[in-house]
Amino acid sequence: MRLRTLLEPFLLILVIGLTTIYSSCNRDNPINSMADSKEKTFSCEPEEGVCKPSESAGIEEIQIDPASSKRKVKMIYYTDPICSACWAIEPQLRKFKLEYGEYVDIAYRMGGLLPGWEGFADKGNGISKPADVSHHWDEVGQHTGMSIDGDIWLEDPLDSSFPPSIAFKAAQNQGEELALRFLRKMREQLFLKKQNISKVEVLVRVLNACGGNEKQFVADYNRESTKQLFYDEMRQMEKYGVHGFPTFIFLSEGGKGFKISGMSSYEHYVQALESAYGDALVPKKITYSALELLAEYKYLATKEIAVALSQDESTTHDQLLELTANGKVKRDPQKFGDFWRYRGR
Repeated sequence: MRLRTLLEPFLLILVIGLTTIYSSCNRDNPINSMADSKEKTFSCEPEEGVCKPSESAGIEEIQIDPASSKRKVKMIYYTDPICSACWAIEPQLRKFKLEYGEYVDIAYRMGGLLPGWEGFADKGNGISKPADVSHHWDEVGQHTGMSIDGDIWLEDPLDSSFPPSIAFKAAQNQGEELALRFLRKMREQLFLKKQNISKVEVLVRVLNACGGNEKQFVADYNRESTKQLFYDEMRQMEKYGVHGFPTFIFLSEGGKGFKISGMSSYEHYVQALESAYGDALVPKKITYSALELLAEYKYLATKEIAVALSQDESTTHDQLLELTANGKVKRDPQKFGDFWRYRGR
């Protein structure tokens, strides 16, 4: 069982500057800090089941079977619904999709961060039960700009991340677009609303909120073939040398892969994409205003909007407060920072 610091759901990634607080979920490196970052870094480790301060990695070249690569770069993203580091990189990942989405196809794969708590004890970090993890999540939410409420580990702790991972595979049967909405909504419910997404009734509620077909979802969720897809994805991690979450693998023609383990700088993602593509790429200009971005995505953190628009959070927050005063946006205060919901023009 791999759960030393159930930080994954607990630590995150915060990248930018010489000691950045970017969260990366990494089994091998308990401590990862970018050479040029200024804040604390976090990583989520499946073997330990937690997210903790970690070193932010650069780009690692790995050899991949040529048959698995495409001209339009395929990016395999290993993640987990309760990976706090994965939640923390949502702002950078959204910007990456907006700027470079036309050059890359992203395949989401589940890695199984937390099998369960049975027999787990991490005396070195003072963790022997779910409640011990609460302060880790609070630390991530406090420092990354993507709020997380660790109180769920005191009030209604998760037994495992396998149920929401299998649920994601079930949702994929209703289309990738719905599955990605479902993954995002699961994380919102977990990290912000303290909803236990290891419970089937919560998963069904989230699926319905995303407009999915409940009957099909429940049937798919209970199929052994759906569970097997999830287990197969976990087994495939060894092929790519995946030891933690998030891990991004960019596949090129000719069998080369470019892997980023844990949280890294935005520039590293661009470099890995260009290396796999074999040429310099021109990013698409992001022309959204804060209101237009919310109209497109409906519910975002101040940090997500600021990163997408390449502006500081203070400026972004002021813009959003003005939109709130005009009745176009609803402010949703969280434990560490604000989220914003689109209300219309």
